[in-house]
Amino acid sequence: MAESPATAVIEASGLYRATSKAVVEATLSRRPGVVNVEANPVSQTATVTYDPAVTSVAQLTEWVRECGYHCAGRSVPDHVCDPMTEPVAVHQHADHAGHGAAGPATGAVVPPGAQRGTAHAGLDHVGHDEAKGEAVARAPQDVMGHGGHGAGMSMDDMVRDMRNRFLVAALLSIPILLWSPIGRDVLGFTAAAPFGMRDDVFSLLLSLPVIFYSSWIFFDGAYRALRARTLDMMVLVAVAVGAGWLYSVVITLTGGGEVFYEAATVLASFVLLGHWFEMRARGGANEAIRTLLELAPPMAVVLRDGQETEVPTAEVEVGDLLLVRPGAKIPVDGVVEDGISEVDESMVTGESLPVSKGAGAEVIGASINTTGTMRVRATKVGSDTALAQIVAMVQEAQNSKAPGQRLADRAAFWLVFVALIGGTGTFLVWYLIAGVDVSVAILFAITVVVITCPDALGLATPTAIMVGTGLGAQRGVLFKNATALETSARIDAVVMDKTGTLTKGEPEVTDVVVDGIDEEQLLALTAAVERESEHPLAAAVVRYAAERGLAPLAARDFRNVPGHGAGAEVAGRRVLVGNRKLMADQGIDLGPLAGRRDELAASGRTAVLVAVDNRVAGVIALADAARETSAAAVAALHDLGVEVVMLSGDNEATARRIAGQLGIDTVIAEVLPGDKATKISELQRAGKRVAMVGDGVNDAPALAQADLGIAIGAGTDVAIETADVVLMRSDPLDVPTALQIGRGTLRKMRQNLAWAVGYNVIALPIAAGVFEPAFGLVLRPEIAALSMSGSSLIVAVNALLLKRLKLPRPTVPTATSTDRTSGVPVGRH
Repeated sequence: MAESPATAVIEASGLYRATSKAVVEATLSRRPGVVNVEANPVSQTATVTYDPAVTSVAQLTEWVRECGYHCAGRSVPDHVCDPMTEPVAVHQHADHAGHGAAGPATGAVVPPGAQRGTAHAGLDHVGHDEAKGEAVARAPQDVMGHGGHGAGMSMDDMVRDMRNRFLVAALLSIPILLWSPIGRDVLGFTAAAPFGMRDDVFSLLLSLPVIFYSSWIFFDGAYRALRARTLDMMVLVAVAVGAGWLYSVVITLTGGGEVFYEAATVLASFVLLGHWFEMRARGGANEAIRTLLELAPPMAVVLRDGQETEVPTAEVEVGDLLLVRPGAKIPVDGVVEDGISEVDESMVTGESLPVSKGAGAEVIGASINTTGTMRVRATKVGSDTALAQIVAMVQEAQNSKAPGQRLADRAAFWLVFVALIGGTGTFLVWYLIAGVDVSVAILFAITVVVITCPDALGLATPTAIMVGTGLGAQRGVLFKNATALETSARIDAVVMDKTGTLTKGEPEVTDVVVDGIDEEQLLALTAAVERESEHPLAAAVVRYAAERGLAPLAARDFRNVPGHGAGAEVAGRRVLVGNRKLMADQGIDLGPLAGRRDELAASGRTAVLVAVDNRVAGVIALADAARETSAAAVAALHDLGVEVVMLSGDNEATARRIAGQLGIDTVIAEVLPGDKATKISELQRAGKRVAMVGDGVNDAPALAQADLGIAIGAGTDVAIETADVVLMRSDPLDVPTALQIGRGTLRKMRQNLAWAVGYNVIALPIAAGVFEPAFGLVLRPEIAALSMSGSSLIVAVNALLLKRLKLPRPTVPTATSTDRTSGVPVGRH
């Protein structure tokens, strides 16, 4: 039986330019066993889908290195990095030390609950000792670095490197410019070159560091691209700078004449300046992932043989007992064995209020223990932790390509080709047809090549996607891929499952009606009987009595009547709790309470009758109450112009009660689980773009059928695996948040693409000198470089403005009181 494809996110450090990703994608896509490659110059990683029966992460790592880029294997959070399972990433800690997070990191893990059987499918098929040995053997090689970029440069390192290259180029370009024809004729500079040298010889010497240090990344990048049989921006800059400089060297060595050292060096300076600023902006787009990576504590306190031992979090194993003191972060996922505390989970789930935890409660790694000391048994470590899976999900989404990006990538490749052909054609037209000097024709050609660089086109959508997915991660909204992000922007109908999505999925007391007895006395007697029962309705009554602060009473001679109710003796009184059939069997007349019971049942509530000493004493109504934020979520969706539909398997009365409370447009009740997907299909045939929100196994087919499947994070593994978006907080208010993020991201993508395309349409004819005869409008290569770099910077900064998107504010209840007539918790704001 063939293995299913595995996915790994691996490091690809050294992608200086947006178009450099084409080198990794082109090279790896031609290798055996590789199904798909999506590289990301912003995160400095690549998501690779491959056949584990044919290749491995170790082999993928070597292929990335062969491209000339640094790769330490899987890109994973520090607390996941384990040499026993990650043979090529054992040295990654050293690579990233001293400069913070080295860009997003993630393993080949999957969204919470999804594809658990394949979470480690991509690990190399080697033994532990062999893996460890392989890692150690490779470590010295990686410390030496690859392709001249050092060992695993982070984005911060690359920004500093770009700055240094720019400063060298800029400082040396100043004297080159002064001793050039521009300096002599335009600026009026008259000083002679030092040591009696000719101006061009002096400029040649000064240009050497600019060409062989500052500009070397262009020549190196061009070589990699051509070797990978692709074209990228580095090819264009290398051609422009190299052609101008080599032409000048030939002229200098053959006796002198008009040279372009100042054009080549100032061109390089402006390109490097633009790259420097743009890379700083790209680093800002990666802020959300960096924040996630810094959540997990580096060390954990493990109790072994009763002794406290501090170990790296990466060494914690399933079954270890951890000591977590107040104020400390919980290292890994686990279960509380001892202690009571409040845990702040906001950094992982987005939940704004601390959650009470006691023995038996599950805790999430990277959440903060606030008040008490707890002993926690580790249940999930490494790539199985919630944090690692969240990072993996966000990283894979950021590396994925929206449909518009795939088109932009193809356009960028052909734009490079057009630029090279256009530059050659411009030279031939000006030199052979217009009859200008060869030096003038070369300047026009260089300008065309430079100004047509498609870097802005390559950055247009990845930067927006990075910011959009990061913005979602900060709110607990996890997009699985860029297509989901783009689809969420086009949704005009949202279908929500009722139970567990719009409602809490558990019954609550909504009404207490009494006849001839005090309400609190009735509740105390009823709770005493129900405390002996295991029925969910019984638990709701007991919980409500406790919330009212009623002292528990003891029940004797408890007797359960299956399907009808229960009875017991409480405080010397005979108490019966159940339905109409139980009362009829005991010969108890409902009297005036019969009508009230029927009213409550007709409104979609479950009515429980209570008799005391063979006389009906009250009716307790229960219902599945709406979540605190459900009404606000529906209102927010309406503000976006989105129709809201509620699907429910409940009866019509129950479904319409909830719908009426929340202001939902359409109700489809009494739907069998297997028919939910059919109802989604009917809406789609009516021309709607449909999002389905659900949490159960029976929601999975509907989630798959919908244009956009949204799973509540507290739902089942199957639902989460099927969905395109996961809401970690299980909060309906995050549904409009997801749609708003999608709309904002798509808007930025369109703006950036329009700018990038429009810029080239306008700039190309100007650079080619089309308007020179009529208007005298001419661009020099230096100005073209500044324009091109500015275009890329504008695209990156525009994407960062997405962080200012106004999203629905999370709402939390200010009280636990309940409106007993509606069943909807009050005190919301």
